[in-house]
Amino acid sequence: MALTIKATTHITQYLYLQSPTKIIIKRNPNIRIQTRTKPRPQFFYSHPMSVERGGGDGVSVIKSSLIDPDGGPLVDLVVPEKDRVSKKLEGELMPKVKLGKIDVEWVHIISEGWANPLRGFMREDEYLQSLHFNSLRLEDGSFVNMSLPIVLAIDDDDKEAIGSSPDVGLVGLNGDLIAILFSVEIYKHNKEERIARTWGSTAPGLPYVEEVITPAGNWLIGGDLEVLERINYNDGLDHYRLSPLELRKEFDKRQADAVFAFQLRNPVHNGHALLMNDTRRRLLEMGYKNPILLLHPLGGFVKADDVPLDVRMEQHSKVLEDGVLDPETTIVAIFPSPMHYAGPTEVQWHAKARINAGANFYIVGRDPAGMGHPTEKRDLYDPDHGKKVLSMAPGLEKLNILPFRVAAYDTTEKKMAFFDPSRANDFLFISGTKMRTYARSGENPPDGFMCPSGWKVLVNYYKSLQTDEAAQQPAVLSS
Repeated sequence: MALTIKATTHITQYLYLQSPTKIIIKRNPNIRIQTRTKPRPQFFYSHPMSVERGGGDGVSVIKSSLIDPDGGPLVDLVVPEKDRVSKKLEGELMPKVKLGKIDVEWVHIISEGWANPLRGFMREDEYLQSLHFNSLRLEDGSFVNMSLPIVLAIDDDDKEAIGSSPDVGLVGLNGDLIAILFSVEIYKHNKEERIARTWGSTAPGLPYVEEVITPAGNWLIGGDLEVLERINYNDGLDHYRLSPLELRKEFDKRQADAVFAFQLRNPVHNGHALLMNDTRRRLLEMGYKNPILLLHPLGGFVKADDVPLDVRMEQHSKVLEDGVLDPETTIVAIFPSPMHYAGPTEVQWHAKARINAGANFYIVGRDPAGMGHPTEKRDLYDPDHGKKVLSMAPGLEKLNILPFRVAAYDTTEKKMAFFDPSRANDFLFISGTKMRTYARSGENPPDGFMCPSGWKVLVNYYKSLQTDEAAQQPAVLSS
């Protein structure tokens, strides 16, 4: 029998403070930096299997099936239906902050518990812990990993309009009130520090920086979040946006005794499928009876040249229809987080969120959450650092990291296979960029690279792009 030690959180009252640069109305009662030190809770797992942790220096015994959410029970910040009318009337009387599209994605993330135990946009102490330590200290002295600041920026006009109000209404893209931020705190938004510490670079051209941070206001506002209704996008894909709680229920329904998560923001080719199927084989060999794959594509903001979410989801469905992945042992769902392309810093966030969804294994490969340097011809991050960081990141000890072997196209066997250095010349590496080039030009990749129906989805998408581009070209009149 597994022994689990659960920590409890005590509510503490804090002082009200005010200064010219920072307004503190009330502290978050659930996450609070502490000066005292307490022993960190120990977790004991009882499944007859072990994997290496800490870069290979230590061995942990693995717990099967669903692991506990990070930092306690999953938060659910959606207002109960019986209270929505009164809560909305209350919110309408408050000062308002208008949210951008990516702000709404973060509201979605926080409200469903992906960032558990966070209960709102970060106040300054939470922000500084995240920015400088990649973690948050809970009241009992334990830590949870939190490598990305989850913050809401406002401008000078918003700050002035809020004044000394303790609570703020959050307005969505169509002007409707979608959430309330209670007991707010306003503090300076030092953009350069945030960018440098999150990306390790301030080079121009970082996609999330250009889209979100550069145009943002010079203030951040934190507080406790309540969402009036579940966030929906009405794009025909909401049924894929399963919350952590819904995913856990689905894993129970399928009687999973292990859950392994695979994140991607690209179409699934047969090399990806090889990695996922091989992971399931390895778990079966380790003694698990029913390991379930969580195929979990990122569904928030991505850079302009990435394949759009609706196209990726259609392509993923073809992969399951063609039997490249087994529908009986695979759950496809959308992870609603925006993408930062922040390499080893961001991959910790991706892994932590999957703990909250119930995954106890996380597959990680080359250069996770990385990208090419925006101004130089090189990778922005060392391709091996993501998996190394995950193996020793504070707060992720209970997650089992599964580094995967490199897959490439075997020109001899005419299929995707694990790279064999002894016959390196037989392998062809097809990058995401190369794959998109094939699809744009209408050229077929080598047989066995991707299932034909999935490839057709990509080709049709790029054809439609070319048609749209041609339609936008101005007409040239002949003389």
